[in-house]
Amino acid sequence: MSRFLRRHVATTHNHPEEAMSQHQVQAPDLHGPTQRTTAALARFVDTTPTICPERAMLITESYKETEALPMVLRRAKALEKILAGMPIFIQDGELIVGNQASKPRSAPIFPEFSCKWVEAELDRLANRTADVFLISENTKAKLRQAFAYWDGKTTNEFAAAMMPPQALEAHNDVVYTVGNYFYNGVGHISVDYAKAIGQGLSGVIANARQALEALDYADAEQLKKRHFLEAVIIANQAVVDFAGRFATLAAALAADCADPIRRDELQEIARICRKVPAQPAETFHEAIQAFWFVHLVIQIESNGHSISPMRFDQYMEPYYARDKGRVLPEKAQELLDLLWIKFAELNKVRDENSTMAFAGYPMFMNLIVGGQKRDGSDATNDLSFMCLQAAANTKLYAPSLSIRIHEGTPPALYKKAGEISRLGMGYPAYYNDRVIIPALLARGLTREDARDYGIIGCVEPQVGGKTEGWHDAAFFNMGKVMELALNDGVDKRTGKQIGPKSGSLETFQTFDDVMASYKTQTAYFVRLMAAADNAVDMAHGVRCPLPFLSSLVDDCIAAGKSLQEGGAHYNFTGPQGVGVANAGDCLTAIKKLVFDDRLLTLAELRQALDSDFEGREDVRQMLLNRAPKYGNDDDYADAVAKEAARIYCEEVNRYTNPRGGRFQPGLYPASANVPLGSVVAATPDGRKAWSPLADGVSPISGCDTCGPTASVLSVAKLDHEIASNGTLLNQKFHPTALEGDQGLNNLKAVTETYFQNGGFHVQYNVISRETLLEAQAQPEAYKNLVVRVAGYSAFFTALDKSLQDDIIARTEQTF
Repeated sequence: MSRFLRRHVATTHNHPEEAMSQHQVQAPDLHGPTQRTTAALARFVDTTPTICPERAMLITESYKETEALPMVLRRAKALEKILAGMPIFIQDGELIVGNQASKPRSAPIFPEFSCKWVEAELDRLANRTADVFLISENTKAKLRQAFAYWDGKTTNEFAAAMMPPQALEAHNDVVYTVGNYFYNGVGHISVDYAKAIGQGLSGVIANARQALEALDYADAEQLKKRHFLEAVIIANQAVVDFAGRFATLAAALAADCADPIRRDELQEIARICRKVPAQPAETFHEAIQAFWFVHLVIQIESNGHSISPMRFDQYMEPYYARDKGRVLPEKAQELLDLLWIKFAELNKVRDENSTMAFAGYPMFMNLIVGGQKRDGSDATNDLSFMCLQAAANTKLYAPSLSIRIHEGTPPALYKKAGEISRLGMGYPAYYNDRVIIPALLARGLTREDARDYGIIGCVEPQVGGKTEGWHDAAFFNMGKVMELALNDGVDKRTGKQIGPKSGSLETFQTFDDVMASYKTQTAYFVRLMAAADNAVDMAHGVRCPLPFLSSLVDDCIAAGKSLQEGGAHYNFTGPQGVGVANAGDCLTAIKKLVFDDRLLTLAELRQALDSDFEGREDVRQMLLNRAPKYGNDDDYADAVAKEAARIYCEEVNRYTNPRGGRFQPGLYPASANVPLGSVVAATPDGRKAWSPLADGVSPISGCDTCGPTASVLSVAKLDHEIASNGTLLNQKFHPTALEGDQGLNNLKAVTETYFQNGGFHVQYNVISRETLLEAQAQPEAYKNLVVRVAGYSAFFTALDKSLQDDIIARTEQTF
């Protein structure tokens, strides 16, 4: 470790005695992929995603049949009809069963959320530049027939009708976008998997019946609860019956199977599916199958992404421990590997604009290992290592794998995580307990719940089974707001006055005037964004309550209302700012070059920006090279970036949501920095018009020139605790930088430098520019190349070229 790193890395352990005992944790014997796993992987990679019409047809039939019922009962009846009528199958060699659609990797359609965009894009789905879906003419015809029923009935149309006109206009002008929930389900949640597996859905049904029997129907509020509790019972019984369909199918396949080994496997699958998820699981295989049915049906019901297993190693460990000595570790690892492939088979289709922000078929199912238990002790166990090994064995983009780091993280787990990082798939992502737990405490969580956090989607922390976080609620375009702040609220792209008149480059007299304009535009558009988010939130509560999902989150059954109506114990709304580095470097350049050093006039800056630097490359080079840049441990630039981020975060903190909770800010983009940049004119950081913004809280690509440690020290100066919905830092290393034990030590040193200085999250792409360029030129030869995009990994060749170029352009660090 260099002297520079030693100077900045704080003491690793606050409690030496605790740390010493934890350091004795050793990795268990780990096992590579079996022949069964290898065959399943090959089948997966060779499967092209398609569109499945079955769910859309079934839910349309159900809604036609239930128009007289309360909405929550209609939703339960719809789930019942879908699970009873959708095609099911068991693939060769499968040990974990349950499919989302008629084919693996197929995407079902959810017309109740939105369908006009689907109809408009049906003929383009197979010809997209990203996330291609094959679709037959027969499927198109079935979908068009189903869509005819839904005109005026979707959450999207209801939300648009409730939005203030200015909020909808700002959304359409891409100052922010709430498209994720505007067109789709919410997701972004983790249920109480431990309860579902340990008590069985029969226990959930019993709880709902008990609550139902206690109601006084003469009370109007309790009468409303009756509908929700009845819906919970219907929905959970539908899931039990769905598992029963697989038991029947497996038994039938076993009866016709000539291979005695496979026949025994199918008979065991039938036995397990008769038992779980209805009854409590007892074995590791039963627990995994119960988990999968619950996780799968939430996807089928909700159309959300970021439905996350979270602390899988914690709630599954008792079943693995119980099976030790009876089940070979190789077999347990195989079950995990096969589950990883099932995760990757889940899919959804998004509209073209959203696809640019979420390219690569991601489902953002975050599974996190390590960290602390509710009592503060280290949580590492054998499954923590085995989950990391499953990622190495499968090398897929799902699930999104993460690790929690705290003072007592065992070196063996840290080392295993580093070994997975240098495989080049962009995971695990690293999360800092030392910042995240205090941030959650500040949001009102108990200490035990805060210690029990996991990650939803990209980087958003919450406690599972208790939270409706509405993370990823909007992308706020900080680059666009910067543009508006310099142009008196006028959109340079359209010439429209979309923001308040707050001053321009022609009228500013001091740098304080510039900052005041930025604050005014930020406050105005955050307020509109909150209104837009709340309109969408209310639309989901009215038109798409989710009884099955709600039944597995506290305190919905006790409160007698769905998640969408505020039934969760904790309620938040989390929109994220995109372009922190751009806003910071723009303000820094103006402050330094115009007002401090007088090297540039505002008139010269105006001319350069209006011409997109044509004929004024000298000005662009001055902006790029003479102004300090965020990402180099330069206090001047870093302080301005911190202030730009703080202004956004404090504005978001002002607002409440319709579920009785508060807004909380985040600073991350998924991959929206590319499409959001496409609507932003030239900016004073030297960025050309319509080009990508910086991703997450990462420095602008190419501007962090002082090495990885300086970069993380800059980012650590942001106030990560106030951005409690999550911050995202990407770093890219050349593979040679992490070779050998010294490479792993260097990676850990950079991570610890960042975390000990207040960083929230970091993830690493360990891949060379040359490999990415080759994959771009020869996609067929690299169809299983996985890279880190933002808060998720994806097949590189599935991404749009503009996003591929953005990943290639990121600064390639070395030591």
